[in-house]
Amino acid sequence: MAKPLYPSHLLFFLLLVLLCFHHSQQSQSQSQQWQSLVEIQKLLNYPSALRSFKYTRRGRGLCSIEPTPSLTLACYQGNITQLHITGNNEFPPLPNDFSSHSFFASIAQLPSLKVVSLTCLGLWGPIPPSIAQLSSLEILNVSTNYLSGTIPLQISSLRNLQTLILDRNKFTGQVPAWLSSLPVLSVLSFKNNWLNGSLPYSFSSLQTLRVASLSHNYLSGEVPDLTNLTNLQVLDLEGNYFGPHFPSLPNKLVTLVLRKNKFRLGIRTTLDSSSWFQLQKLDISLNGFVGPFMPSLLSLPSINYLDIGGNKFTGVLFKNMSCNAELAFVNLSSNLLTGELPDCVKKTRISQYTQNCLANEDQDQQPSNLCHNEALAVQIPPKEEHKRHYAKHVIASSAVGGIVGAIALVGLIFVAVKRSNGNQTTKNPRTRFITDTASAVNTAKLLSDAKYISETMKMGASLPAYRTFSLEELKEATNNFDDSTLLGEGSDGQVYRGELPDGTLVAIRGMKMRKRHNPQVYTQLIELISKLRHSHLVSALGHCLEFHPDDSSVSRLFLISEFVPNGTLRGCISEAPPGRKLTWAQRIVAAIGVAKGIQFLHTGIVPGVKSINLKIKNVLMDHDLHVKISNYSLALLAENRGMVGTSAASPSPKGSFQARVKHECKNDVYDFGVILLEIILGRPIMFQNEVGVLKDLLRESLTTDDTARRSIVDPSVHKECSDESLKTMMEICVRCLSNEPTDRPSVEDILWNLQFAAQLQDSASHLDSPVSSNHCQEV
Repeated sequence: MAKPLYPSHLLFFLLLVLLCFHHSQQSQSQSQQWQSLVEIQKLLNYPSALRSFKYTRRGRGLCSIEPTPSLTLACYQGNITQLHITGNNEFPPLPNDFSSHSFFASIAQLPSLKVVSLTCLGLWGPIPPSIAQLSSLEILNVSTNYLSGTIPLQISSLRNLQTLILDRNKFTGQVPAWLSSLPVLSVLSFKNNWLNGSLPYSFSSLQTLRVASLSHNYLSGEVPDLTNLTNLQVLDLEGNYFGPHFPSLPNKLVTLVLRKNKFRLGIRTTLDSSSWFQLQKLDISLNGFVGPFMPSLLSLPSINYLDIGGNKFTGVLFKNMSCNAELAFVNLSSNLLTGELPDCVKKTRISQYTQNCLANEDQDQQPSNLCHNEALAVQIPPKEEHKRHYAKHVIASSAVGGIVGAIALVGLIFVAVKRSNGNQTTKNPRTRFITDTASAVNTAKLLSDAKYISETMKMGASLPAYRTFSLEELKEATNNFDDSTLLGEGSDGQVYRGELPDGTLVAIRGMKMRKRHNPQVYTQLIELISKLRHSHLVSALGHCLEFHPDDSSVSRLFLISEFVPNGTLRGCISEAPPGRKLTWAQRIVAAIGVAKGIQFLHTGIVPGVKSINLKIKNVLMDHDLHVKISNYSLALLAENRGMVGTSAASPSPKGSFQARVKHECKNDVYDFGVILLEIILGRPIMFQNEVGVLKDLLRESLTTDDTARRSIVDPSVHKECSDESLKTMMEICVRCLSNEPTDRPSVEDILWNLQFAAQLQDSASHLDSPVSSNHCQEV
């Protein structure tokens, strides 16, 4: 007879069944999560940093995996809630058949995820709609990859999303208007992408936003009114085209960066210093602001970083002005300030105030009349509607005032020099040479703001010290400038190959001066040239100045530089026999080297060197096929020599040095595009009218198939280059050759794409490449 089943026994039985069911469900869930992670490992090409997945016995112990710099998992009740994967040297290149759709579909199989961080993995392609399946997601960080396309609408369905970081990718299109539908979004960062257009008005309704970083894109137009964003603490819009009016902002900002935009109006009415009590960092440099500088910015209650450099602020400074005691960085450089530098600014840890008209200061200043002329022209217009018209008059008046002041100053100097020379008589006039070395004080001053000073010094250590030469030394080195030592001749002078007594081979360029100048005019230029040392620049080793015997002005300038023995980049691409041309991978590396050289010239030292009339025949190759840019110093000397610095590549109207400087670094970007064109096609580009036709050919080929695209490439490399690598090179080349300078990419953007092309080529060939497969590492 069966025993009766008591209620207590029944309850115990039900609990046992529930526990078994829960354990079964949990085991099944862990197995599914394990399978998803194994699939992610496979799609990332089995990096050794993720090998711990295979030792977890089909999901058991996933949540106990020890965190590493490359991998961190966090769990709650057996479900993975956080996934952090960071690429490093242990991560191989992604396979050729990598699919972002498959990758994010595997991520979506972990529905409990609250945090997803996938950085430096080399991911490419769009973010697919499957991202919407992560309904619990609070933080999404996919920075430092190659993800592209528009920012997908499906992200708007992630109602719990608090942080969205898409930095350093290739996203295009506009900043989405649907961002305002994310009810708890507090951190938004889209730095270093290709976003364009204006900010949507809905941006001003993101009331939970604390951090907004949209720097280094192609955004433009007026910034919408942001005064309602009462929680906003960080706003970074650097490196865009916003403007011209200063934005309306909330007063609780801690960091405000508007550097390198098109702002020029309305700063005094918006920047109310009495209410900015939390502001610690203010950077409005490299815009077009005019009008009086507000000294109250120096004494804001919390300010510790202030940069107004590269504008046209006017006004008189006084020694007894007050500053915040915590102020550690001040940059007032390149404005129109007069008076005396406040003592409190001198006491800051870093203070820069060069290129103003301040009295009795050690950093280079402009003639005082320049700032006074500018100051008279600059007034705040009484009515808002006249601001745009007024700005044009300001620019015109500023230019006239600057020219008049410069002419007056040159005239005074010329008279003084003539009088000084007139008091000296010589019985036997003869050619003289400068034999003193450059001033160490000025050298330190020129290098004070160098971003790459450590690299500069390291490069200089392997070369002879810069010095002056006598003409006798140069004659001896070249056998009295014998024709057998002549390397080349052009409008910039003759270049000879010389050998110094210690066996050092040098290149000697001799240039006749068309304008007569006192030697002091060249001192600072020669100082700067002597310090421009970088692995991708031909380094200057010395100079020699020859004088007119009648008035002691400079008649000839000799520049002595290192000798680079392996010809030009053109000679290794379009002029070399088929069997000796550079491979496709070597061409990408060469292009990266040229871009790095340009980047150093633009930003590696103050003042930067721009509009250098870059040509492929001026890119030289050493024994290791390492590229070095030559002739960059001629841009610095062009004005003083009275030269006309023409470029076969750049479509500037008059081709003059002054016209090229108008767009500064964008001229070099265009010239670099012509070099890329020759690298891709493998044929010399000799005439300007060729460039437009060939650029259109490249643009059209981007929309065709692989076979048609390869048909226009240099036959020596068209079989070895991967299609994705070729397309990337073509795309950046077409952008560099844009007719509008503002549409051309930055040098940083160019480097980014070249490294991407190198990675794609490396992935396709499965061979070791000089370029790291992980673009988070410096090339």
